[in-house]
Amino acid sequence: MNEIQLKTPSEIELMRRSGRIVAEVLDGLEDLVRPGAQLAELDQFAEATIRGHGAVPSFKGYPNSQQSDRPFPGSICASVNDVIVHGIPTDYVLQEGDILGVDCGAILGGWHGDSARTYRVGECGSEALDLLRTTAEALDKGIAALEVGKPLGRVGNAIQTHAESNGYAVVREFVGHGVGRNLHELPKVANFGPADSGPVVEIGLTIAIEPMINVGTIHTKIDPDGWTIRTADGSLSAHYEHTVAVTAAGPEILTVASHG
Repeated sequence: MNEIQLKTPSEIELMRRSGRIVAEVLDGLEDLVRPGAQLAELDQFAEATIRGHGAVPSFKGYPNSQQSDRPFPGSICASVNDVIVHGIPTDYVLQEGDILGVDCGAILGGWHGDSARTYRVGECGSEALDLLRTTAEALDKGIAALEVGKPLGRVGNAIQTHAESNGYAVVREFVGHGVGRNLHELPKVANFGPADSGPVVEIGLTIAIEPMINVGTIHTKIDPDGWTIRTADGSLSAHYEHTVAVTAAGPEILTVASHG
């Protein structure tokens, strides 16, 4: 795909439906993410919820661009503590004080919804809580910066400014993306960079905005499984994401349980 695919109002409505399913999964996990919960069990809940709505998990079987023999095995990405993204939902049992980033996608009628949220596991320390709050705020600021007729770079600049002003590092190697009939479409949506960069925002643009923010370094490393991406220094990382459509009324979050 060599150009940005703008969506019609009817296509955006179809994306709202897949987005609601993803939101239901992430909302349901609020009660399930706790000390003693196993990542594989959370993954089973997510897949059952998605398929219960007649949808298909976007991630399960997704090809690995580096290792063609290792498609992603889960319905969610489950990223614990220093894992930035693409954590595999294994038999790991969550511990008091962990943080867990969950990325979830669903395909309904050929259209994707994609969203992520980072959860605290039991009682967490102030370092983790401050990181989660700042990353969630950075996502909100990125969405608010999305404006018709203005450069897309305003989104990443708003995210970077908020994160770095609070003392955090913004991951460079992984960014947000367009989303629609494909999970990953143009344009790339960086979480950093100058505000005057990138394409001009148009009505019908649908993108996944997803700040990935670290306590320590911006640098990353990959596990031998070919998927799991960690902070290079072992510091905590948080990840929040929404699928957002640009409408005549402004940016609309599609990955929420209901729409006003």
